[in-house]
Amino acid sequence: MECNNCQVNDLKFEFKVDGDFNTSLLDSVLKHLKRRNILVDTKENKFILSESDVRDFIDFCEDHMDTSQILFRISKQRWEPITKIEEVLKVQWIDEVIAKQLMICHYQPIVNRQEQVFGYELLARFPKEDGSMIYPNEIFSAAKARGRLYALDRACRMTAVKHAAVIKEKKAFINFIPTSIYSPEFCLKSTTALAEELGINPVQLVFEVVESEKVEDIEHLKRILTFYKEKGFEYALDDVGEGYSTMEMLGGIKPNYMKLDMKYVQGVSNDIKKQAIAQQFLEKAVEVGSTPLAEGIEEREDFEWLKETGYRLFQGYYFGKPAANPLS
Repeated sequence: MECNNCQVNDLKFEFKVDGDFNTSLLDSVLKHLKRRNILVDTKENKFILSESDVRDFIDFCEDHMDTSQILFRISKQRWEPITKIEEVLKVQWIDEVIAKQLMICHYQPIVNRQEQVFGYELLARFPKEDGSMIYPNEIFSAAKARGRLYALDRACRMTAVKHAAVIKEKKAFINFIPTSIYSPEFCLKSTTALAEELGINPVQLVFEVVESEKVEDIEHLKRILTFYKEKGFEYALDDVGEGYSTMEMLGGIKPNYMKLDMKYVQGVSNDIKKQAIAQQFLEKAVEVGSTPLAEGIEEREDFEWLKETGYRLFQGYYFGKPAANPLS
């Protein structure tokens, strides 16, 4: 069983018509739509249309109704003014990207204290037909606008698992958005099945919580990580930094790896404030049994300071930029 949010079906738009003038026209609107053989699911002053039928309704609204009192929403998200609907319609292309999994992964090395490759973070990339890339922020903004973050996260996760099969004994760090997972048993079933099908040793995969500091439902996150742990996978928290969490919360989650946010890494060798945060982070990691990983390293001096301080893993442009193939 798959969550409906992971499937890319025809998007449904729910409209809410307010105001005496608009509601007086509502019967006429619905009759107009039915004359055009447009199926309408109605309830009082609300109704639902398929995306393929939305444009006809918008044209009618602009000609005959007060658009300032017409709202829409998709996937039970918050209501928005109809003037913003074009932002959703113009990024319909993201549906094809997700449905056809038009994405690849690039490998960024993670090294140990001896600068040997320990593993790779698998970073999603979205190539166009002309060979150029669509920037990730554009992709995720489009998916968010259309309520497709759940489906995009799953597609990226599945693609990353496929790429992990190439690096054999090295660790593969795979990002995931915890809020995109409704039920670990259902939402992650396909991920674990794919890893098994490809013969990947579960301990090779490290599922990395994206935007750790924005996680609000800690209990939900714990359920997800418990599921991963029971399946034999490891997990990491990214972008951990000053004031991120209480020790009690980190102790409850007990991540295998904790990534120090790059803003505390870059320039740490000569910044007393950053050094204090890096030291505090290291103490937290050791206390909860996590391996400390410093990301975003670009200068040798920062690497040397962090290594001498006690950090065990390192990532950044200094060791290698994301590339289409792992280091040989």
